[in-house]
Amino acid sequence: MTTLTVQPYIPQSAPALFSHRKYWAECYGIAPFLPMSRQEMDELGWDTCDIIIVTGDAYVDHPSFGMAVIGRSLEAQGFRVGVIAQPDWSSKDAFMGLGKPNLFYGVTSGNMDSMINRYTADRRIRNDDAYTPNNAGGKRPDRAVTVYSQRCREAYKNVPLVIGSIEASLRRLAHYDYWTDKVRRSVLVDSTADILLYGNAERAIIEIAHRISSGEKISDITDVRGTAYISKKMPNGWREIDSTRIDAPGKIDQLYSPYEATDQKNPSNCPSNTKSLEQDKNNIPQVLSILPSPDAKSSDDDKVYIRLPSYEKLRNDPVLYAHASRVFHKETNPGNARVLVQRHGIHELWVNPPPIPLDTKEMDWVFDHSYQRVPHPVYGDAKIPAYEMIRFSVNIMRGCFGGCTFCSITEHEGRIIQSRSEDSIISEVEKIRDMVPGFTGTISDLGGPTANMYNLTCKSKEIEESCRRPSCVFPGICKNLITDHSPTTQLYRRARNVPGVKRVAIASGLRYDLAIEDPEYVKELVTHHVGGYLKIAPEHTEDQPLSMMMKPGMGAYDSFKKMFDKYSKEAGKEQYLIPYFIAAHPGTTDEDMINLAIWLKSNEFRVDQVQNFYPSPMCVATAMYHSERNPLKKVKYKSDKILSAKTKAQRVLHKALLRYHDPDNWALVRDALKKSGFAKLIGEGKHHLVPSEGAEQKGKRLQMRRGQIALTQHNGLPPQKFKAITKNKKPKKGLKRTRL
Repeated sequence: MTTLTVQPYIPQSAPALFSHRKYWAECYGIAPFLPMSRQEMDELGWDTCDIIIVTGDAYVDHPSFGMAVIGRSLEAQGFRVGVIAQPDWSSKDAFMGLGKPNLFYGVTSGNMDSMINRYTADRRIRNDDAYTPNNAGGKRPDRAVTVYSQRCREAYKNVPLVIGSIEASLRRLAHYDYWTDKVRRSVLVDSTADILLYGNAERAIIEIAHRISSGEKISDITDVRGTAYISKKMPNGWREIDSTRIDAPGKIDQLYSPYEATDQKNPSNCPSNTKSLEQDKNNIPQVLSILPSPDAKSSDDDKVYIRLPSYEKLRNDPVLYAHASRVFHKETNPGNARVLVQRHGIHELWVNPPPIPLDTKEMDWVFDHSYQRVPHPVYGDAKIPAYEMIRFSVNIMRGCFGGCTFCSITEHEGRIIQSRSEDSIISEVEKIRDMVPGFTGTISDLGGPTANMYNLTCKSKEIEESCRRPSCVFPGICKNLITDHSPTTQLYRRARNVPGVKRVAIASGLRYDLAIEDPEYVKELVTHHVGGYLKIAPEHTEDQPLSMMMKPGMGAYDSFKKMFDKYSKEAGKEQYLIPYFIAAHPGTTDEDMINLAIWLKSNEFRVDQVQNFYPSPMCVATAMYHSERNPLKKVKYKSDKILSAKTKAQRVLHKALLRYHDPDNWALVRDALKKSGFAKLIGEGKHHLVPSEGAEQKGKRLQMRRGQIALTQHNGLPPQKFKAITKNKKPKKGLKRTRL
């Protein structure tokens, strides 16, 4: 038997963010706020801006807002940066308000994709916008990056145009668009921009700014990682890997398979533990039986690109789209990702490999800029809900290696965890204490995409940069992953001992399957940082939906709940878990949702806030939804189809089953139970899911009474939270009659 050949180690590095020689305009110093008007520019002594950022969000000078992070990072390089926030897009006039930028426009939709910001999962228009003063809706256009870019072109035709943000990032390739139910072109093509930056773009935009300022044409900047551009012809000296067609089955003897799955007890998927696919075929769950391309990048063969199916092919072939998604998601590790090329008409879309992650010193540099930590004064006393939610919180890290298929964090921020130093985080806590109006002693969150991935990484840099595994924690935790939470525990202890800080809460989502690997962390969290309830996200209870989500089974939830209850009792606290679930996820049947409803009923949960699956661009689950195929394994035209709740009736039913306790849903749930052979669950008994016909009016009266109780006896909890977790019984003082 031939020995497997592991892909060679290719070290990756990049110049430090702060290693560039500063631009000459640094002599103007640091602006109190990045200017939003000519008057502010005059007060700063500026005749022009070097760079103008156009954003769909209100300008909040805080490191949780993208325009502030990019603007302050460019300012620290010596550039004069202006901001045009939420402009009137009906004409070019608002885009000319700060004059012509010397270097380029930077266009962003804001912290959210404009379509997700504007529409619900059921495609209904939202009337609010948390990133707008006074929560007003309609202050940004649909597909904001494209619209803003077109207005910038009208304003100053020859000014270079750079687009970024999560909207551009997740639409960098041809992508399925849920709102039109079709595959759309790359946003780079539609926007007519010169270059697209994806992911957290500090490294790329700083390099581009310096190169343009030194006289280089933006059309010649084609070698920056984390960027995409359009070319009419391919460069010479490159080798192509053709992935334009669905893989043809053939004889496979031995190959390196980083997706080779293992059981929960002995995960060994990483390159140091690869073994024959044939040898272990009986132990591989189908969900991860992905076969990588035999073409491996090597140190002497860097000029390789993968040709994806063209936009024209993908828009008419959902199964091919699933294949393209599979190929794309194998090329997301900065250590081994290759260039992706996709044809759009007569143009070639060239997507460079992901940016090199920021190291700790660079992360500290980004977060230590001179942020005012408040909205721009132009907004006066108006409240900006997104700011109100995060103004007392601290972002301690970036990235996520969870790989959940319905989430776009990995596609945007990457799976390599980028952590700040403890000193930098504590310094920000002190700034909140000293600078932020209304601080009463509570830090509302120390977190990020996930609460407990701070400083978690691979044991070996060589393995990390070679691995193509989509998740470090599914189907089990990789043995090469460091799961020691002691840096996070130490951070919590230090943060709550900062003078003037009375309490540090943890509000970011907790990855509980990781947490149970470190009981000391769970004890610390539960004893000191849970304010009555802790949100976690099992997402489902049934194996098939969970495998499609790449989420752990309920065994991990049960283990965490035991720890949570134990340490809460030891601390003398009455505390509760609040679980979140997704309805209508691809691969979920009506029976799966009924079983989830049964689990909720048996555990006496009454969830009030329910999320239907939202097919956001570029996610694996979105490819499942569109193609009805599973791109987590080899895609074939004759593959078994994945059930997806696409019709309104199906989506309403799945959501109704999660809210089985709502009398408005009883008729629908009864009908589903009868059709699925679960009619025995209809009745008035303790083990019935919904009552028999005719009980609606009584149920509504009881529901109203329970709502009134929640409003008057929430005992310090927000009423909507109390209502969400209260049993169908009159509670005594506090939540003593509530089980979570």
